[in-house]
Amino acid sequence: QVQLVESGGGLVVPGGSLRLSCAASGFTISSYAMSWYRQAPGKERELVALNNDGGNTYYADSVKGRFTISRDNAWNLVYLQMNSLKPEDTAVYFCNAVQRNTIYWGQGTQVTVSS
Repeated sequence: QVQLVESGGGLVVPGGSLRLSCAASGFTISSYAMSWYRQAPGKERELVALNNDGGNTYYADSVKGRFTISRDNAWNLVYLQMNSLKPEDTAVYFCNAVQRNTIYWGQGTQVTVSS
């Protein structure tokens, strides 16, 4: 059974850090482009960071210099290190895997940035 399970979300004060993890099972992430998306209340889901199977990365302008995506293919894990968090980073964060026409989504983990 294919699964993506996110963890690591929570409540953090502005300026704080969180590290999200995404554990994949039922498939091997090494040949997939892995991404993190987020969706804030009342807004569309947006791409935050991507790491393709060639090791190239992409970041949304709003998180450049603050967030870092990484992957551990041996353990089938993907991470999102989030630093200098802002209230506008508050959202549900989703892990995503894509290979050609195959797309997998996780259930999401809530990140709330508030004082």
